[in-house]
Amino acid sequence: MSKDIAPDSVVTEASLRQQLLDDYRLCCLSREMSLLGRKEVLTGKAKFGIFGDGKELAQVALAKVFQKGDFRSGYYRDQTWMMALGELEVQPYFAALYAHASLEHEPTSGGRQMGGHYATRSLDDNGAWKNLMEQYNSSADISPTAGQMPRLLGLAQASKVYKAQPELAAQMTDFTNGGNEIAFGSIGDASTSEGLFWETMNAACVLEVPMLMSVWDDGYGISVEKKYQTVKESISEALAGFEKGSTTNGLKIFRAKGWNYPELVATYERAAAYCRDNHTPVLVHVEQVTQPQGHSTSGSHERYKTPERLAWAEEYDCINQFKSFIALEGGVSEEELEAIRKEAKKEVRAQQKAAWAAYRSEIDGERDTCVQLLRNLAAEAGEGEAIAHLAEGLASTLDPIRKDVLTAARQALMLDRGGDSVARKALAQWHTTQHDRSRDRYSDRLYSASQWAATNIEEVAPEYNNDGAEEDGRIILRENFRTQFERRPEVLTFGEDTGVIGGVNQAMEGMQEAFGKTRVSDTGIREATIMGQGIGMAMRGLRPIAEIQYLDYLYYALQIMRDDLATVHYRTRGGQKAPLIVRTRGHRLEGIWHSGSPMGAIIHSVRGMIVAVPRNMTQAAGMYNTLLESDDPALVVECLNGYRSKEPLPTNMGDFRTPIGKVEVVREGTDLTIVSYGSTFNLCMAAAERLAELDIDVELVDVRTLLPFDLDHGIAASLGKTNRLLIVDEDVPGGASAYILDQVLNKQGGYQLLDSAPVTLAAQPHLPAYSTDGDYFSKPSIEDITEAAYAIMHENDPGAYPEL
Repeated sequence: MSKDIAPDSVVTEASLRQQLLDDYRLCCLSREMSLLGRKEVLTGKAKFGIFGDGKELAQVALAKVFQKGDFRSGYYRDQTWMMALGELEVQPYFAALYAHASLEHEPTSGGRQMGGHYATRSLDDNGAWKNLMEQYNSSADISPTAGQMPRLLGLAQASKVYKAQPELAAQMTDFTNGGNEIAFGSIGDASTSEGLFWETMNAACVLEVPMLMSVWDDGYGISVEKKYQTVKESISEALAGFEKGSTTNGLKIFRAKGWNYPELVATYERAAAYCRDNHTPVLVHVEQVTQPQGHSTSGSHERYKTPERLAWAEEYDCINQFKSFIALEGGVSEEELEAIRKEAKKEVRAQQKAAWAAYRSEIDGERDTCVQLLRNLAAEAGEGEAIAHLAEGLASTLDPIRKDVLTAARQALMLDRGGDSVARKALAQWHTTQHDRSRDRYSDRLYSASQWAATNIEEVAPEYNNDGAEEDGRIILRENFRTQFERRPEVLTFGEDTGVIGGVNQAMEGMQEAFGKTRVSDTGIREATIMGQGIGMAMRGLRPIAEIQYLDYLYYALQIMRDDLATVHYRTRGGQKAPLIVRTRGHRLEGIWHSGSPMGAIIHSVRGMIVAVPRNMTQAAGMYNTLLESDDPALVVECLNGYRSKEPLPTNMGDFRTPIGKVEVVREGTDLTIVSYGSTFNLCMAAAERLAELDIDVELVDVRTLLPFDLDHGIAASLGKTNRLLIVDEDVPGGASAYILDQVLNKQGGYQLLDSAPVTLAAQPHLPAYSTDGDYFSKPSIEDITEAAYAIMHENDPGAYPEL
């Protein structure tokens, strides 16, 4: 059915017939794309393929109830759904299969995502939001099975938030129509075994959000039958206990067969109406789906399906069944239907050829230029014969890729090392230009490039009265949050114990009473979907602050942070953003599962996010103020031992801003630079006082943000004065301290400034033992820091600093 036909329009016999034919044509187009796509992989033009064949009919039916402003959070077999919405055409489909690194030809990701991964563009070329209510929206897919589920929860919750706050909804008309939008999800049946699926379904029922979940059930998870996947061999039966009762919250469950067109259309009409009208999560279990080509291009399903199963799948293929239905009910001849299928095949082949030609055109031009430059160099270079061989080899390579082209250029430059000919200079310049362009093609937009990028937000210092009054650090955080909540109705926070009691450390004390349960809310113990709530709501214009109670618990959500949140801007090449702030606390607490500092694991997992590690709550509050002005996603790790520590109370709450990517020299010195962050930095400050008594003048540098790291090379500037370096960290050896050392020595060139070997002081290679003694002997202490710094000075001048 064409999306141009309104659901309540009068359907005549002629228009119904045309709708059936349009739907049939769309199914045929999608099927031919899958069939030809597989061939393109097997012939080597594409690297990998995973297709939506067998699911065409159900997705056509689903698309009929998908409205502008709604959001999709699906998986890699939803091509027909996207086509039915008009958000995917044949040529861009093949451009994605070939990894065409061009947003003009492949607008989902500019060739970064594997084929079958879809997204619409929520941002304009300047990184500003489009009007999402004027388009069908698809959040960017990821490959990890069930990884799309947590984000789906947040996309649905945004509607609930907008519906609960009519004044906010009236201000945010580019993002909502009074909360009337549905978030649609999809998943393969086998992937419902993942914990993320169950966590999300439970949370959706508890929160009562408008989420419509489709499960495509073809009976297998790659080669594993569903009797090994799902209790009772049915996800809808397994979820029966979640079903909504007359006096309970819960889930509304619908079932339909994947080959039955009228049943699918009617089911989705009922399911969407129920979901939209009642703000109740819905499950549509689409059973008896076929998968004609098996799981992917990695293998053949004939290896694990019986002849009987294959014969059944042929008979109940949704397109074959739809064809019979149209012939019977629509009065369409076999010849007319066959002509539609043949025309679809012809069109797909033509569009595939156009996609391939467009993909090849630019690369072939680069190849031809490189070949000529190589030939020119061969005529002048001492290694002319070898370089000529490279040129002719590249010229004769069938369908070379950019790797082949630049490899030939680099090898030629290596052969002609030391040369100074005009031809060499021309090749070198061309190579540099092409290499830089490809770095952008495949590596840009990891962080925001808009005017709201975190590194563009100017620093504003805290201001103070002169009365010397101090407050607990938690009060500074609380009052700063209060100011932001008063100013920004789009800001909300949620997490375990965040609501009623205001957090385990009371930094949100009284906030729920002041701003209501919609904006300050408790959640269940479910970190992955807390993260997903934040991602989805941030994609819909809200400014969520998702709280993970302790840093150690971040591991439950780290996969979602790594694969979804940190990559969304990159994997859409600037097409989508999710400016979520993740708030947690960690470091010095006495408990083996509560005092971890796995910063190395985190910073190596979440490139694409800001990672802020403030030493006190004033710094933390300033970071929140900066980040709320920004459109980068961020993680802020508060110091656990800082909530009851006294700090001066700023008078410009909500206005002062801690800069991102800039270190702070907290204490100036001439003998030794000590670099640290967070709670451990405060130990370094105490150690510096002791070192001063030993006639050692320490310069203390607070990193403040690990991602991005010291963009102005402030640490190198410090080394220019002291020529000695000690890095102190409470991660395991080789963790964040090794990362900092690499940044300082290699990226900043700090090795040239050192008169002594750099030293890293980290924690022991295990989780910290329980108790005060456990902390003392597991992590760097003031004594450890003092002695490590002294040892550096002893090595330099044993006479002035005799061995301890």
